Amino acid sequence: MTRRVPAPLPWLAGLLAIYLVAPLAAGIQQVWFADWRSVDVASLIRACAISLGSATAATAVIALGGIPLGYLLARLPGRATAIVGFLVQLPLALPPLTSGILLLFLLGYDGWLGQLFGGALTDSFVGIVLAEVFVAAPFLIIAARSSFAAMDAVLEDVAATLGRGPIETFFRVSLPLARPTIAAGLLLSWLRAFGEFGATVMVAYHPYSLPVYTYVAFGAQGLPAMLPILLPTLVLAVPALVLSQMLVLRRHPSATARLRQSAKTADTSLRATPARPAESKPGLALSLSKHLGNFRLAVGWAPQSRRLAILGPSGSGKSLTLRLIAGLDNADQLSIIIGGTEWARLTPTEREVAYVPQNYGLFPHLTVAEHLEFPRGADPAAAWIWIKRLGLAGLEQRYPSELSLGQQQRVALARALVRPSRLLLLDEPFSALDAPLRLRLRSELLDLQRDIEATMILVTHDPEEAALLADELLVLEDGRVLQSGPTAEIFVRPANETVARLLGSEHAAEGLTIGEFQIAIGEDVVLDIAGPALPLDHRVGWAIPSSGVRICSNGRYQGRIASVVPLGNGCRVELRLGDADIMSFQSRSDWVSGRPCRLDIDPYAVRVWPLLRRAPVSAKACAVAGSED
Repeated sequence: MTRRVPAPLPWLAGLLAIYLVAPLAAGIQQVWFADWRSVDVASLIRACAISLGSATAATAVIALGGIPLGYLLARLPGRATAIVGFLVQLPLALPPLTSGILLLFLLGYDGWLGQLFGGALTDSFVGIVLAEVFVAAPFLIIAARSSFAAMDAVLEDVAATLGRGPIETFFRVSLPLARPTIAAGLLLSWLRAFGEFGATVMVAYHPYSLPVYTYVAFGAQGLPAMLPILLPTLVLAVPALVLSQMLVLRRHPSATARLRQSAKTADTSLRATPARPAESKPGLALSLSKHLGNFRLAVGWAPQSRRLAILGPSGSGKSLTLRLIAGLDNADQLSIIIGGTEWARLTPTEREVAYVPQNYGLFPHLTVAEHLEFPRGADPAAAWIWIKRLGLAGLEQRYPSELSLGQQQRVALARALVRPSRLLLLDEPFSALDAPLRLRLRSELLDLQRDIEATMILVTHDPEEAALLADELLVLEDGRVLQSGPTAEIFVRPANETVARLLGSEHAAEGLTIGEFQIAIGEDVVLDIAGPALPLDHRVGWAIPSSGVRICSNGRYQGRIASVVPLGNGCRVELRLGDADIMSFQSRSDWVSGRPCRLDIDPYAVRVWPLLRRAPVSAKACAVAGSED
């Protein structure tokens, strides 16, 4: 593919590139005029060795403290951290000679650190290293801080829920992902240290480093002697640049062979072995609260099933609830009891939780096989079983960037399932998928629910998803629980109109109960319903999703077409039934507004909820009217 570059950019880039290369070209022209005989080879070699050794030692010291410092600056927000971040970058803004003077106040004979070491910190190899650390460290700190800050913090959260502690997570996830940028920062630090003159000449004039030796030779012999002295600088700098290219992230897809070897001894069944004997009930009880500014989350839930879902609109606190259960965020008040064990004081690593975030939280530097080896306590034989079970065979050596969204989701599920856990937490796992793939993966997850013993909590805003994958439902809005209980009961008896709308009901209306399973919704119109019996003479709200309404010539109800909106695959028909407006989607598009029609309504699709005010009229009159229909 040919990429079009804006016209001014090549010119601007070319001018700077020419300027940066021109001095090198000018120096090469002087090779034949250089005074090679005047060079003190022994002194030059000694200066090169000092600069090479001191720059390498300084870079090692910088790496030892600079990488952790960059990580802390990226991960610990606050005013104090910002001040520290500003101060440690200050040497970049100081002239090198100024840096040397400041170092003398600390390391010189009158400085408290210099006095402590008897003046050994100046005019010595150690002094050169200390001067180079001061001026070169900011390059690595800035690179490390930027790299860690750009990293998705969810990856570290996922690693914690997979049983990896903070140190393991740092060395197995954070540092490998930041490695290319850190390698670049280390290179810049080494080059800066290798070429440092100003601070070095102030702190340690002797022994000569290569920059100081070059300065002294220039003053004594002039420009003709400079090219032989500068040549070692180029010879040493070029290999450093080449070495930096070798420090980038290298991939070793070696986990596949281990999984295949373990699979030879695995059970040939495609059903995973449960981590513990199944319990008749999940024994899960939640009580938690969290304040975030003006938002307050308060959840109390004691479900009796293993297939659970949390439903609510965006910003209702669904994902936050999941993170509090996993221990990834601190709660103001928290109690999580499962199987008789209190989890509130356990770290995320200690909780038996498998967590799949919205973006799946796959580690970019690990292959599929390495992902399934990552969880602590993962069974390689079970991992191979899940690879086959989820259709990932043949993808073991691929990286997340080489997978489709559907394949990434399967890898995240497989990784969660290979770790023995009591809770499987799924945060909107289908939100990023297209409709056909979403339907297929829902079906696959439904099959998986039969193969796992852990309690699954699914976060979703899709009522159809909740109805398919959950036996019990918790409905949230603005951080508060609107309703909880068996999914089927909530769908037919939502607590209020808000819950009904969250369950997909577009139009809400009012009616009067005239029987345990009948509602008068207008003159001579009585709606049959299913579900728990209703009390008589009560005003109720009701709604019907469009999927529960069918227009047919022999329908039980007489309605009227209010409006017709053409769609690509049919039309949306708004109907008037009694005193209410309801909706139906039809494959035919020849309906005409204003005409009467017959309707059939699924009694099990009608959702009914109580209203606070009692009916002002007798139900008997409505019952008589309903019996004449």
